[in-house]
Amino acid sequence: MITSTSNAQIKELLRLQKKNRAREEAGVFIVEGTRMAAEIPPDRIVKLYVSESYAAKEKAAAVNVSHGTGKTLSGSLLNAGHTFQEEVLADSVFARVSDTKTPQGVMAVVKRQEYTMADILRVNSDERKNISDVHQTPGEPHVLVLDNLQDPGNLGTIFRTAEAAGATGLLLSRDCVDIYNPKVIRSTMGAVFRLPFLYTDDLPGAIGELKAAGIRVYAAHLEGENAYDKEDYRSGCAFLIGNEGNGLRDETVRCADCLIRIPMQGQTESLNAAVAAAVLMFEVGRQRRS
Repeated sequence: MITSTSNAQIKELLRLQKKNRAREEAGVFIVEGTRMAAEIPPDRIVKLYVSESYAAKEKAAAVNVSHGTGKTLSGSLLNAGHTFQEEVLADSVFARVSDTKTPQGVMAVVKRQEYTMADILRVNSDERKNISDVHQTPGEPHVLVLDNLQDPGNLGTIFRTAEAAGATGLLLSRDCVDIYNPKVIRSTMGAVFRLPFLYTDDLPGAIGELKAAGIRVYAAHLEGENAYDKEDYRSGCAFLIGNEGNGLRDETVRCADCLIRIPMQGQTESLNAAVAAAVLMFEVGRQRRS
């Protein structure tokens, strides 16, 4: 058991929690919480850390498992046929490395998975083999394009909503908030393990790739001529969503095939980025179910 915050592993965990560059160089990210840990594909776990008190609960649960009255997180992961290292931390040490105010006692270092434009577009079944979620519905591409989104909660919520609405992937400008930010990871509620995403240094160029693949691109914009629910999204479509404070950049707007708006009553001028994205994505789902 690790009992000191001066331990080399603890220092490295703190670096991974706080620094994007450290996570990028190591090719990993941090996941916290029992529910999120249970969502991780077992073969992507590099190391699992548990608090002393959580380990005691797991030990008690293991006894119940032997009598058929319970289950453990570690046990369920091991039963999936994968092995990984598990380290117990003193409660005070775990609290030091945790990014949450009330730690649940479970933290994992997880390998990143790299995606391509083919994954986002679901070009064919062979190119979709590395998408682990068998429950996602195949069909026409349904892509969300994020331009300079900065709020971790918004990005995490958009990921979670995109999965629920049946989106096939997300395309993000390089200056968007880091998806591997611990706050974003928690907000995705596991969708980050199942939904393909791709950062790009050239957002207009990447949007051009979408259009070349036959995808019609819509910009959610206050100057949109048509209400969002008057368009046909049953074929491949993509939505452009802009920065929380400034909206879409002009060069991004110019990439759109069509400007659409979400009609609003009262004196509200705009919606939260995650809310606007949800409205648009679920309209796609509604039309395609029909």
